[in-house]
Amino acid sequence: TVLMCRGKAMRDFKGPDCRFVNFKKGEAVYVYYKLIGESTELWAGSVGSDFGYFPKDLLEINHNYSNEELELPTDETDFVCF
Repeated sequence: TVLMCRGKAMRDFKGPDCRFVNFKKGEAVYVYYKLIGESTELWAGSVGSDFGYFPKDLLEINHNYSNEELELPTDETDFVCF
């Protein structure tokens, strides 16, 4: 897994279910994947030890680690909650 960039949460976010990562305004968010396909508005990353999806427009990017963008096609099985 390649760390792509780091950003700062522009506002609080609470996801609708366990596939999402929750964060508070001002927290550092680390981005690992930018999803393509049906979910282009979602990125996947971590906040502390939690990992999950979040809306990319809630993030203010303040540091890029990799110029190589890792885009993952999404399909139904990527979005299953146990």
